[in-house]
Amino acid sequence: MWTTPTETFTPAAMVRLVNATFAARDAAWWGEGMACASDSKKFGSWSSNFTTEWHQRYRGPGVMIYWHVEKKSLCVYSRLKSCAASEVAAMIEGVLGHCTDVEIDRQYTDTHGASIVGFAFAHMLGFNRLPRLKNVVSARLYRQAAGEDEKWPNLAPVLSTKTIDWDLLRQQYDQIVKYTTALRLGTAEAEQVLRRFTRGPKHPTYRVIEELGRTVCTASGRSGPPTPTGGPCRHCSGPT
Repeated sequence: MWTTPTETFTPAAMVRLVNATFAARDAAWWGEGMACASDSKKFGSWSSNFTTEWHQRYRGPGVMIYWHVEKKSLCVYSRLKSCAASEVAAMIEGVLGHCTDVEIDRQYTDTHGASIVGFAFAHMLGFNRLPRLKNVVSARLYRQAAGEDEKWPNLAPVLSTKTIDWDLLRQQYDQIVKYTTALRLGTAEAEQVLRRFTRGPKHPTYRVIEELGRTVCTASGRSGPPTPTGGPCRHCSGPT
């Protein structure tokens, strides 16, 4: 097994190694585009460590590392994060800040990383978000307009009673562009943006981001995901 001394394996060296690996790949074997999967993992640590936190789900002290791994082969991004931090924010930061030469066009997450906000920002940032879902049977598709159910009778069991609010999207779309640009340019961190909207009464901009997320989620569910594990997110669930 090939190894390298830890003290010489700097982040810059890791980026060079990853870029060299991508450059050497033959597209005929590896295919075009870049698919990446991301998830977090808890590592136990001493209580005296300043970064140690208690994780409610894993029931113990430790730290969380969020990984972005390309096709089960290369880790293109990793970061220490708070146990209470948003996995959606960590996913977005990894796609935007992995520092390699490749462009991620498909991003896989688990159910904990699935949210309609993630669908909205992924759409605006130009990559497909494909969550792996445990409860896809409870997902619902939003109606694009009222009184058109007869156009797709086979979708009746999964249609929600709610209709997409296109007027809201038109009125607040500039705000979505504003926060997406801040994320792309790095003038705001994804965690800060999401925290701004999720504290206190629901922010008007957060409402339109959710509406865009439902629209993208519904569109991906109707057109069919690229893989059997994709589909509408669990947060699109609603009464039928």
